[in-house]
Amino acid sequence: MARPISRCLLGLGTSSICLFAYAGGAPEPPAAVQHDVVFTEYSPLSGSLELARRMLTPLTFAQLEREAARRNVKLREQSVDLAAEKFALFVPAQTPPQGYALLVFIAPWQGAGVPKLWISALDRHGVIFVTAANSGNTENILERRIPLALIAAHNVMQRYPIDKDRLYIGGMSGGSRVALRMALAYPDVFRAVLIHSGSDRIGTAETPLPAPELFKQFQESMRFVYLTGENDRVNLDTDVESRSSLQHWCAYDIDVEAFPFAGHELAGSREIDLALTALSGHMPPKPDRLASSRVHREQEISAQLQEVRELLGRGKSNEAQALLKKIDSRFAGLAAPMSVEIAQKMTTDP
Repeated sequence: MARPISRCLLGLGTSSICLFAYAGGAPEPPAAVQHDVVFTEYSPLSGSLELARRMLTPLTFAQLEREAARRNVKLREQSVDLAAEKFALFVPAQTPPQGYALLVFIAPWQGAGVPKLWISALDRHGVIFVTAANSGNTENILERRIPLALIAAHNVMQRYPIDKDRLYIGGMSGGSRVALRMALAYPDVFRAVLIHSGSDRIGTAETPLPAPELFKQFQESMRFVYLTGENDRVNLDTDVESRSSLQHWCAYDIDVEAFPFAGHELAGSREIDLALTALSGHMPPKPDRLASSRVHREQEISAQLQEVRELLGRGKSNEAQALLKKIDSRFAGLAAPMSVEIAQKMTTDP
């Protein structure tokens, strides 16, 4: 779990973004696995303000802005120094006619490497693989793991022709939990997520739902591929809960790949081959099913916000505030901007 964002992203004074010019020209020829790769371009999507806006609940983000204004400080432009960061990169030998697929992988360990058993499958499927060093489970999610993944995707797309319909985020164990959070917050970037031996429910304070326009993209275009060892009982159980929450929130394009004779361990060549095939197999939702589910969720949000108003009207501000916090955790961006407006009214009214 990330450390408190109010401390992590606030920087004293104004901190300028480091800008680097990309040495243009033809991309370097494929060289199989490349180690200690240094990227030079920041992504606008990895900026601290944009990241906070997407990754935090609306009330938490509003609180962060108020605290920054009170202290007269600004969010840092970017939370990582790219000159000090290293990545591992695998590029297939042949460029597919439609462009490469891209798998941005968030590992649970600190080192940056490409799993040897995955290389042949990545090559066959035309998938570029990129992962950051010092981005393991001990690192801060919002300061390092997520921005490094976004920066990796941005730089690979600048260097190589990428098929944007095959742009994937993934990870293992704690890394796959972060990947699911990124799929939820950045459905305008990624089209599928590899959830390998670690998952969470969505619609919680840790995995908040995004704004309606992003959430519609998430529901309509995101594919979810679960890959967990058959003996990894704890994560198999959380996978069931995770998939149930996806379906509750009208996200139905779910695939579960077999991973026999395995515990909590990295997938082998056969399993990753199946997973890569599954990642590219997007199935659009049935319009009637999606529309019906959305109506039910919208009615639920409206009813709970109305309950907050009624509590306020009866002078029960403490109860109203407690319910609004629960709404913010569960519905997050889907309840905004009304949830934020109610919260602001509660702080300004005598």
